[in-house]
Amino acid sequence: MASLKEIKGRIKSVKSTQKITSAMKMISSAKLHKAQNMVENFLPYERQLTRILGNYLAAEETYTTPLAERREEIRRVTLVAVTSNSSLCGAFNSNIIGMFAKTYKEYLSQNVEVEIYAIGKKIDDNIRKNYQGVELRNGFNALIEKPEFSAAKAIVDTIISDFLAKRTDKVHFLYNHFKTTSVQVPTDETFLPVSLDGIGTENSLNADYIVEPSRNELLDVLLPKSLRTKFYSILLDSAAAEQAARMVAMQIATDNAEDLLKELSIQFNKQRQQAITSELLDIVGGSEALK
Repeated sequence: MASLKEIKGRIKSVKSTQKITSAMKMISSAKLHKAQNMVENFLPYERQLTRILGNYLAAEETYTTPLAERREEIRRVTLVAVTSNSSLCGAFNSNIIGMFAKTYKEYLSQNVEVEIYAIGKKIDDNIRKNYQGVELRNGFNALIEKPEFSAAKAIVDTIISDFLAKRTDKVHFLYNHFKTTSVQVPTDETFLPVSLDGIGTENSLNADYIVEPSRNELLDVLLPKSLRTKFYSILLDSAAAEQAARMVAMQIATDNAEDLLKELSIQFNKQRQQAITSELLDIVGGSEALK
């Protein structure tokens, strides 16, 4: 049985940990609010671009693009996995790492070459530790702390260039989608080839625009721009999901610390009462012996 001194030490340690988890929850809450503002500020632009693109596609039903080419034989794929740079955010990272491992093994079993973009320190470290000899592109961890459109554009342009040159036949994006503060959905999304069906159909007006020089030339410009904004929105989405996951994890840790403090306090009081009772019995026994 633990002594009173040991229980005091544990109570002090738990209180110290509780202060840290509580502070981390407050920091994550502030960062989540900032990330949500960034998403909300960017969404109108992305939705409007998608709506315009949908209108043009609806008016130009015969439009074709190499970015939508579905190749019969998949010889090489690109996996873009997005995690966080740090831990203490529940299953946020492990969900993506597990999804990546499953997808990677499936393609390997089909003798398909896999190229990997690791965005986030956690997925980067995991791949370099567990997957020796893979073709890994990394060095993008700064995008997790501070998503930048110019950097996202550079990555997407490289991916598009590889797809058009047939250096890759399919591109997956693996990331956590922010649904609510308590729910982050691990998502495996096919980025390329792009699906032209359903783009902007919800808000499409089927307007008959007069376009110069032509609708096809404009679509050739709008579609890559749409892909760039899509990737940037994924980075913002993942950033919000990370802070939400960390906030919930720290809240749970703080609540668990409170429950543990209650148990330790009860244990401490029992131990102290037992010690007092023993001392009283010794005193009574000593006084009886002197009579």
